[in-house]
Amino acid sequence: MVVFDGVFSVLPTPFGPSGDVDSASLKRVVDLFIADGVNGFTALGVTSEVARLTDAERDAVLDTVVTHVGGRVPIVAGTTAEGLRTCIEFTRRAKAAGASAVMISPPRMPKINSDAVASHFAAVAAAVDIPIIVQDYPPISGYAMEASLLARIAREVPAARTIKLEDPPTPFKTARILDQAKGLDVRIFGGLGGVFLLEELMAGAAGAMTGFAYPAILVQIVTLFRAGKVDEAADVFYRKVPLMRFEFQEGIGMAIRKEVLRRRGAITHAGIRPPGGALDQTTKDALDRVMKWTLD
Repeated sequence: MVVFDGVFSVLPTPFGPSGDVDSASLKRVVDLFIADGVNGFTALGVTSEVARLTDAERDAVLDTVVTHVGGRVPIVAGTTAEGLRTCIEFTRRAKAAGASAVMISPPRMPKINSDAVASHFAAVAAAVDIPIIVQDYPPISGYAMEASLLARIAREVPAARTIKLEDPPTPFKTARILDQAKGLDVRIFGGLGGVFLLEELMAGAAGAMTGFAYPAILVQIVTLFRAGKVDEAADVFYRKVPLMRFEFQEGIGMAIRKEVLRRRGAITHAGIRPPGGALDQTTKDALDRVMKWTLD
């Protein structure tokens, strides 16, 4: 039984200078994050650059993660797809590879259809016996899911009672979902780089499922909060959130994260696949400053 709680790090996909997947660097990131105390991993997420991977590369990345983790922590695999058949196929492959759960964003459509969204998750759950994390991230689906829809999915699809919430204001929406899903064991993870983590925990979130180059910081915040040391958790959060905010810049956030991981010695090459942007010297200089201010 997977415990959806604490910090699940969304893994980047490192690439070499030629653009090929760098499996050795990926393994080093896994080891680094386990040393940082993470409770689990998510592979093939949005910030894993999954949209830029071939199907064969998707399989290879997940196999590398599952094999190298070796059961030390659970692994969630992203299986979002435009169509139901493809989503089910990705989910079957993820389960066969050894994933403990899958993360699925609803399919894109011109206008949200709540019945169609609920049916999508029900159909995946009927086809594959595996826990589902429902990802509420409007930039991918094209729409936000109301709290009532997320609560409905939790009621109708028992396998889908964990939510990765990335539709701000996340603390407010977390509280609304939990209120509308009373009586169910619904777990909500914050995302968005951890920039609202403390407020999400105060609203009832179970933790964070996000990409961030220093997950030990997120682990410390969650641990202190769970121990009832809210003021100490707040002290850590508000001192470190500038680094989270800097890394979470739209368009270049993944490049910043990889550069930090290169500096931490986990990845050899910080490049991302086109059309992603590269860092200019001004951004690198600003990164130097924010790392010095928040980590020294």
